[in-house]
Amino acid sequence: MCPQCRAFITTKDKICPYCNEPVAPRAIDRRNPSPILGGLIPHARFLTVMISTINAGMYLITVLYSMRAGNSSALMGLDTRTLVMFGAKFGPAIQLGQWWRLLTAGYLHGGLFHIFMNSWVLLDVGAQVEELYGAGRMFVFYTLATIGGFYLSFLWSPGVSIGASAGILGLIGVMIAWGTAHRSAIGDAVRGQYVRWVIYMLIIGLLPGFNVDNAAHVGGLATGFGIAWLAGTQRYEGSPVEKLWKVAAGFCILLTAACFVEMYLSFSQFAQQ
Repeated sequence: MCPQCRAFITTKDKICPYCNEPVAPRAIDRRNPSPILGGLIPHARFLTVMISTINAGMYLITVLYSMRAGNSSALMGLDTRTLVMFGAKFGPAIQLGQWWRLLTAGYLHGGLFHIFMNSWVLLDVGAQVEELYGAGRMFVFYTLATIGGFYLSFLWSPGVSIGASAGILGLIGVMIAWGTAHRSAIGDAVRGQYVRWVIYMLIIGLLPGFNVDNAAHVGGLATGFGIAWLAGTQRYEGSPVEKLWKVAAGFCILLTAACFVEMYLSFSQFAQQ
């Protein structure tokens, strides 16, 4: 059905023959396109896989550096100095103008168990958000939730903090917003599932022995929920709203790249000291 004049058209029509309106791909084709690399990476989860791959790559780099610096147990637990050098959230450094740490901190992890748990949850909730909202919106959600989470953490405590969980809680907030907006049995089930996830994660963060940054979790959750509540779901391809989201996604890509460049420059200066 044409989104403009509501006339019935064929699935092969790229432009409506009645009103000349460009027609977007069908929802099933948009959410389940052909896989990449012969099926190795599902196309609909490509961004989620790429974020997880970057996280794993950064973890491997920090572990190798820490081991060379003398930390023989770096695989299970990285030292604070290495994390700060590679862009962890660190209050005094942010106060000196190293704002980029609010984003790079989300791509660092402190140990094997830490990255395993975050990767497991990210591959689950990230794939769902990407299929519902598209890769562009998902990356905007993830980037802004990471920044929002670590900014609240920075306001709450000057200590070192890292991890993808701020962005992940943002994606959980997105799913809660989706379930809240869709008043149906499915919406209620989705909202209830992810609200329980939030409760479990916050309770774990309050238990002794778990070094969890609940401020980053709450900040990421609130940011993701707020942006998704205002964003809505995908419109037809070529609409002004979708063009705006593509611009926003491009900006987030450039921002992330700029933060990593700043991290590299800071690391180079740190290593020479």
